[in-house]
Amino acid sequence: MTSPHLLWLLGGAGAILVLASIIGAVLSQRLSPDGENPVIENLNARINAWWVMVILLGLAFIAGKPGVVLLFALCSFAALREFLTLTTHNRADHWSLVACFFLILPLQYWFLATDWYGIYSIFIPVYAFLVLPVVSALRGTTKDFLIRVSETQWALMICVYCASHVPALLYLRIPGFEGRNVILIAYLIFVVQLSDVMQYVWGKLVGRTKVAPNLSPSKTWEGLIGGALTASGVGTALWWMTPFSPLQAAGMCLLITLMGFFGGLVMSAIKRDRGIKDWGHLIAGHGGFLDRLDSVIFAAPIFFHITRWLWSTT
Repeated sequence: MTSPHLLWLLGGAGAILVLASIIGAVLSQRLSPDGENPVIENLNARINAWWVMVILLGLAFIAGKPGVVLLFALCSFAALREFLTLTTHNRADHWSLVACFFLILPLQYWFLATDWYGIYSIFIPVYAFLVLPVVSALRGTTKDFLIRVSETQWALMICVYCASHVPALLYLRIPGFEGRNVILIAYLIFVVQLSDVMQYVWGKLVGRTKVAPNLSPSKTWEGLIGGALTASGVGTALWWMTPFSPLQAAGMCLLITLMGFFGGLVMSAIKRDRGIKDWGHLIAGHGGFLDRLDSVIFAAPIFFHITRWLWSTT
């Protein structure tokens, strides 16, 4: 799992974080010596959180497939908890919620770990989708039934099903790319997260036209275009680490950065509907797991299936 390409990618991420940490420390010393500047303090909190995330990903990559699958299973558990905490439910949904956490989620990742594509690709959107309403209906409570069931189904689709497509990349069989699938995960996360950061930077620099002011006032068309093109350019330059040609890498990067952006927009709409700013406070400077994973979660299934259809033999 520790191929030279992966080591280069992790080393590059580490170098960027070292530079960011130095810049953050200098800015803090000059502009926020007493911690009174919220922008600088938030920036340093985010840098510290990125260190933790990169280290966890690095350790999981070194541990191999079991480590990566376990890491994302735990992330799914945390994200599912954040999502379901904000949904509509009552006592009649007790067994449905228990099934989500302790039956459906573990089974999804078990099927994934055993490389049973025929099951993990349909387990939640078909079987869980049909069984969960039955479990709730058997309790005999009809108040807000459709809302309760649909919100639970949405939580499973986003937090478990879509998220599981990230470690699923490890099980693709791509001719000439054997033993290097972990690079696809690092590549996906790096490009999408870089796009998020650059969308914020470009939005602050030249952002004028808001995409959806009622959902996310900070998201602008200028930020989207600048961030997507910047991240796609960097991703294209890294084509040699992937099974893609430069042109294919450019197209793939543009697609996943757009999916990541619209994923963040959708999740912002849900947060506004619930009257909250962040999904949680588990990660200092970043909110909850869903606040960091939303763009990756929406991009992962698209990245996985296109790669599987066009490059994998299975």
